[in-house]
Formats: sequence, C-alpha cells, structure tokens
Amino acid sequence: MDVNLLIAAIWSSHADHLKADAWTRRKKLATCPITDLGFLRISTHPKALNCSVAGARALLADFLSKHSVEFVPCDLPPLRARATRSHDMTDVYLAELAYARGMKLATLDTGIGHSAVEVIS
Repeated sequence: MDVNLLIAAIWSSHADHLKADAWTRRKKLATCPITDLGFLRISTHPKALNCSVAGARALLADFLSKHSVEFVPCDLPPLRARATRSHDMTDVYLAELAYARGMKLATLDTGIGHSAVEVIS
C-alpha cells in the first residue's frame, strides 16, 4: 500500500476511508518503511492530522496487527527505480519494489503509470 491508501484505511475522517477500509478487508496487505514513516509523518504533522506521535504509532500498530500486514524491507537500490520526474520518485520506487516481489502497489492515485499499480476505485 502507498501512504495515501494507508492513511485513508486508518483514519475514519479521510474522504476515501470507506472505500479503503472495504478494500483492505478483502486483500492480503503489505507495507514498507517508506509507507509506515509516511503515515506517521502525515498523521503527526500539525497542518495535517495533528495526532500525537504516540497516538499515530498506536493507530498504525493496531492496523498492522489487525490485518496481519506483511512488512517488506526497502532493499531495492534506489537507482533501479526508473522515475523520470522529481515528484514521481517515491511512487515509482514503491511500484518497482512491489514488482520485484510479484506484488501490486495499491493506491488511490490514478497518476502512477506502472504495471505493478492497482488503483483502488
């Protein structure tokens, strides 16, 4: 899962929570350090969700445990990710990481052009 889907799945106040929650209940899930850290960063940012660090960590831990989420290490060398634009770096890296493991990168973002992407609609 990418950061946006993880946030939508966990935060019931997110506009796409119902869609993300329903999707996560039917799938085998995986996260990586990038998505977990992104969730924590956005959840605790004062201009975003403004949650305490302890609260965000507890929400993430609960979600990971409840869904038996697989943890995938970010062991793909960054130079193997074929992003061509600055704003695509993380998305393409996550898609390449998923592809290398025979997985899909689940996202709400329709703008990621990669064969390993599954857009949740």
